[in-house]
Amino acid sequence: MSCVHRLLLLVMVLVATAATADNDTFTPEFLAQIAQKYGNSAKERVVDWQHLIESAQIHHTSERDRIHTVNDFFNHIPFVSDLQHWHRTDYWATPVEFLASNGGDCEDFSIAKYFTLREMGVPDDHLRITYVKALRLNEAHMVLAWYETPQSDPLILDNLIPDIEPASRRTDLLPVYSFNGSNLWMSKERGQGRLVTGGSQRINLWRDLNLRMQQRERGRSYTAKSMTQ
Repeated sequence: MSCVHRLLLLVMVLVATAATADNDTFTPEFLAQIAQKYGNSAKERVVDWQHLIESAQIHHTSERDRIHTVNDFFNHIPFVSDLQHWHRTDYWATPVEFLASNGGDCEDFSIAKYFTLREMGVPDDHLRITYVKALRLNEAHMVLAWYETPQSDPLILDNLIPDIEPASRRTDLLPVYSFNGSNLWMSKERGQGRLVTGGSQRINLWRDLNLRMQQRERGRSYTAKSMTQ
């Protein structure tokens, strides 16, 4: 079974719930936990992330400015495979896990950008986490798409390249499916794709990610096993 077919199968059989981002104001105790595990530089990255979000909220920057700022902020983090980083074949990190551990794969980049932009006030229906096939690499890949309007050619936030480009120019990417906190779309061709009943609740890793965020909001540690061992 090809990577694309495995991704399609994953979407159709697994169930999840959507939640909010995990970057509410962190307590000194939580930041101290991060520093103890990963060092002061990890704590500083998380604090810088908070300041990034607060700055956009205070200065009321445009959505276009926000997507560029967020893309640049996260693309400085090193790419590391899940197997090397988390000792798992596939793991979707929360933004804090991604920042604190200072590494992640394409899913982690896209998820962190998505939740950060949501916290900055970008509407959910302007954003889609999008699975694609990277044709030049001949492998599955994930990016974040931003739609100025429902009919717009989306702009693609990608960790593989520094520039944000319209999807129509990214002929190296073949869309497979996309989702956000509300819906899931199958994409047999470029464009919006077909809305799938049941939405992003069908993705198990998405559920696991959001449950860890919810646990953090209830005062628990949502961090990965590799962070607490």
